[in-house]
Amino acid sequence: MPKAVILAGGPGKRLKPLTDDRPKPLVEVGGRPIVAWQVEWLRRQGVSAFIVCVGYLKEKFLEVIGNGSRLGVKVYYSVEEEPLGTGGALKNAEPLLGGEEVFLVVNGDVLTDIEVSRLLEKARNAVGAIALVPLPSPYGVVETEGDVVTSFVEKPLLRGYWINAGVYAFTPRVFEYLPEKGDIEREAFPRIAREGFLRAVKYEGAAWKSVDTHKDIEEAERNVVPRLKAFLGES
Repeated sequence: MPKAVILAGGPGKRLKPLTDDRPKPLVEVGGRPIVAWQVEWLRRQGVSAFIVCVGYLKEKFLEVIGNGSRLGVKVYYSVEEEPLGTGGALKNAEPLLGGEEVFLVVNGDVLTDIEVSRLLEKARNAVGAIALVPLPSPYGVVETEGDVVTSFVEKPLLRGYWINAGVYAFTPRVFEYLPEKGDIEREAFPRIAREGFLRAVKYEGAAWKSVDTHKDIEEAERNVVPRLKAFLGES
């Protein structure tokens, strides 16, 4: 199974004060750090080697994750001496990805149970593939018949609209598109898409949450952690 890169260099300002003394991927959700959930999720799918792109409070990863042995994997680190953005961070990790025909990349704030083999297969004949999940409404929806309220639906998925899940598979060709400093989403993806080399894999029923705020932690613990525990055989 290919290596996986976890983009974990950002400070997570919206999660203060939790991120005053730790990077966002080390914030605990459901009793364990986000990055630990990510490692277990991918380890169960055969990934045994991880590259963690670190910057803000990078030494904390060594304390919590170390070389990965306590999680049954190997962990290597790519260090940002200054903020590089997601694209620059991945480009900085290129020397650690030599020989990989295809590899995974995960944003360090994502919790999900998606199955990645489809993503890897789709990427092999392109520059990369991006996982998509249905757009969740930020609001509850009121259903009516005429002027009669019939039901309330709490934050439904908006079928037909898809968002970037923050989980990718790339071939080494992606390094031709990455900036030295800047984000994959803004600077690399539009160009790759224009040239027709970016594929999509839609995950209709996956558990997924990006943890950006304190409310996101609550929602992830309620809706995603139980699914992840089931995926890991813990419930």
